[in-house]
Amino acid sequence: MIPLHRRPPWVSGAAGITAVLALLALPGMLYTGQQRTVATVFMFVALAQAWNIIGGFAGYACFGQVVFFGFGGYVTASLMVHAHISFWLALPLSALAAGLYGALLGLPLLRLKGHYFAVATLGVAEGTREVVTNLPRLTGGGAGITIPTVGRDAATAYLGNDGFYLLFLGLAVLAVAGVALLARSRFGYMLRAINQDEDAAAAMGINTTRAKVAAFAASGVLTGLAGSIYAFQQVTIFPQRLFEVDISVLVVIMVVLGGSGTVAGPVVGAVSIQFVSEYLRQHFTNAHTFILGALIIVSVVLLPQGAVSFARDAWRTRRLSFLDTIRTYRL
Repeated sequence: MIPLHRRPPWVSGAAGITAVLALLALPGMLYTGQQRTVATVFMFVALAQAWNIIGGFAGYACFGQVVFFGFGGYVTASLMVHAHISFWLALPLSALAAGLYGALLGLPLLRLKGHYFAVATLGVAEGTREVVTNLPRLTGGGAGITIPTVGRDAATAYLGNDGFYLLFLGLAVLAVAGVALLARSRFGYMLRAINQDEDAAAAMGINTTRAKVAAFAASGVLTGLAGSIYAFQQVTIFPQRLFEVDISVLVVIMVVLGGSGTVAGPVVGAVSIQFVSEYLRQHFTNAHTFILGALIIVSVVLLPQGAVSFARDAWRTRRLSFLDTIRTYRL
């Protein structure tokens, strides 16, 4: 067997293609509710990968990532309702708008570091939600906005469960493939250098401001795509839901548990947390939130470097010891 850290790229590519083909055949074996659950998992895979670009590779923990999710959703809804634009045109326009918004926000915010940056992004998300709420003619305000899906006013007919399943699957594949390419690119190494020591990276000739803003914008594009598809899927959207802080927190937890700065980590984290959460919700209705929180705490304590990094280290050393991990990370 080829060691994990020496496997050629085509092995991962072949495994990925096989997994995608299997997922394409999966809807026929799922009930409607199960199909929507799996589609939601795909959405969170994309969201986790988007956060991983700025939080995992660049090392800037963004707690306001949901701002791009809501922004993309409302741009799509507004274009489809007021301009009667097709969803297929509104989707890329929303992604572009979210990316530009990310670049605009990144220029001032990325001058901050650590918890200052995290708090500032959280404030921007809350501020954007208030702006959306106070523009009722454009966004519907607190009452929400409904995208026409039937009749003459419908620019695009509703896609149904199968359609949104395929859309979110495609978005997840795009996000994973994009981050995989980024991880092996010069840009990816620039972000890692910034993460390790930004001053040293600047001294080596890296334009850190440009790299960080580009990463923030790329993260915004992927998150905006997810928000756009989600808005059309839900038909009626509200500011409280699309700008909910819990979405940002959940995405951060997924990346941290899976392994930030890796390609597989966000996938593992998103899939694990979503399915565990759904299982607990069905079998422990009254205590599922408490149990999930306890499991997350235990996982963070035992796997501070993330599940993927832990598994890789265990494979290389042929040693499986949680105590060693705790000592290494001084927990």
